[in-house]
Amino acid sequence: MKSSFLSVAVLLALSTSVGAAVVSESVSYRHGDTQLEGHIYYDDASSEKRPGVLVVHEWWGLDDYAKTRASMLAELGYVAFAADMYGKGKVTEHPDQAKEWMMVNAANVPAWRERAGLALQQLKQHPMTDMNKTAAIGYCFGGATVVELAYSGADLDGVASFHGSLPLPIEGETPDLKASLLLLHGNSDPFVEKAHVEKFRESLTALEADWEMVEYGGALHSFTNPAADQHGMPALKYDATADRRSWARLQQFFAEIFAD
Repeated sequence: MKSSFLSVAVLLALSTSVGAAVVSESVSYRHGDTQLEGHIYYDDASSEKRPGVLVVHEWWGLDDYAKTRASMLAELGYVAFAADMYGKGKVTEHPDQAKEWMMVNAANVPAWRERAGLALQQLKQHPMTDMNKTAAIGYCFGGATVVELAYSGADLDGVASFHGSLPLPIEGETPDLKASLLLLHGNSDPFVEKAHVEKFRESLTALEADWEMVEYGGALHSFTNPAADQHGMPALKYDATADRRSWARLQQFFAEIFAD
C-alpha cells in the first residue's frame, strides 16, 4: 500500500512546484508524559520569514500523507508543521487501533485542545515563521482537531478542515473565535449525519463566526487521500476532483487571510 500511495503523493507534490528546495526538520516536544515528534517543512531558497501552517493528521497517526501535505505547503511558500497528536511513532493502518487513539484525544477536549495548541507553539517559535500570519489545517481527525483549536481561542488567522467530523463547542461555552473557518466536506460522508452538519452550521452562525462550508457532491470520507480506498472501509474513498478543488480552495483561503 505504501509504495502505491507514495507514488501518487510524489506526483501531487511535484505538480505543485518544480525545483523547490524543501527541507524538513524533526521537532521533539512533550505534552505531559507523552513524547511527541512532529516535522517542520520549508523552502530554504529564501531566508525570509513566511506564514506558518499547522498540519494535523488523520486518525491513522502522523503518517506519510500528512507529511506530504506539509511538504506541498512548503513548496507553496509556507512554513508547515506536521504535528503529532498521538505520540512518537504511533502510526497504524488498522481502523480499530486508529479509532482507539482518536477517542483517547476526543474524550478529554481541554487536553485535546491543549496538545493542538502545543503543536501550534512549535510552529510559531520556528525562526522561519511569521508569527503574525498562521493557520491550521487538518484531515479527518485532524479536521476536528483544528476546529477545536479554533474554539480554544488560539491566535490563528484561519483553520481549514478537510473531511473532519465537525465538532460542536462544549455545551455551555461561548468560544472566542479569532480564526476564520473553512470547512471542506464530502456531501456523502457517512460518518457525519446531515442533521449534525446543519446543527454545526447553526452553531457557527450563532457564534457570529466567519465561516464557509464547501460541500463536494458524492464525495465520501477521506476524499483527499489517494490511499483511502486501500483500507478496506466502504466509507473511505479518494475523489480526485474533490481533492483538486479543495486544495485550490485552500490556496484561495490562504491568499485572503494572509493578505497584508
